[in-house]
Amino acid sequence: MKAILFDFDGTLLNTNDLIIQTFMHVLEERFPGMYKPEDCIQFIGPSLKETFEEIAPDEVEDMILKYRTWNHEHHDELVTEYEGVIETLEQLKSQGIRLAIVSTKRRDTIERGLDIMGARHFFEFWIGIEDVTNVKPDPEPVLLAIEKLGVDKGEVMMIGDNYHDIEAGKNAGVKTAGVSWSLKGEAFLKQFNPDYILYHMSDLLSIVKG
Repeated sequence: MKAILFDFDGTLLNTNDLIIQTFMHVLEERFPGMYKPEDCIQFIGPSLKETFEEIAPDEVEDMILKYRTWNHEHHDELVTEYEGVIETLEQLKSQGIRLAIVSTKRRDTIERGLDIMGARHFFEFWIGIEDVTNVKPDPEPVLLAIEKLGVDKGEVMMIGDNYHDIEAGKNAGVKTAGVSWSLKGEAFLKQFNPDYILYHMSDLLSIVKG
């Protein structure tokens, strides 16, 4: 394995509470009493545009703006780091494994999370929603990352906490891994047949040697 592509939210940084609380703030204002926190789990993964096109098709841009405003204001207080992520990234980098991020978030939001983690220096680049026409599960973001890295797709793995990540990797022809700490659960991810399930981020260290 020469390169690893990571989803960001829910994979490298625990943003689950932030995302759910942001959705609840926006939805409670527009649809009081209609949604509970557990209902918002389904919205983790898809782009905001996709989600709000289903929920409020006539108010998509307004809903996205409200979401991003509240999310930005409360970001730093509601995110936490997953155990072993920084240590594993350090070891992968020292072994010459090339690292990049492929997310459905905006680049500035990815960068804010990376700065909280102190992890910018591990990654060659990050691809956000504004860098592509089609988001995951379309293969476009993964194929763009492979092109930027200049590596053979057979030496690349896509890792994420949602089926969008696994399907995007498969559609692009790379290896895939789901993370067991996904809020949607290991059993949910296994339905999409990733090549690997990670039970701890350090599991990657043995996979890349294989």
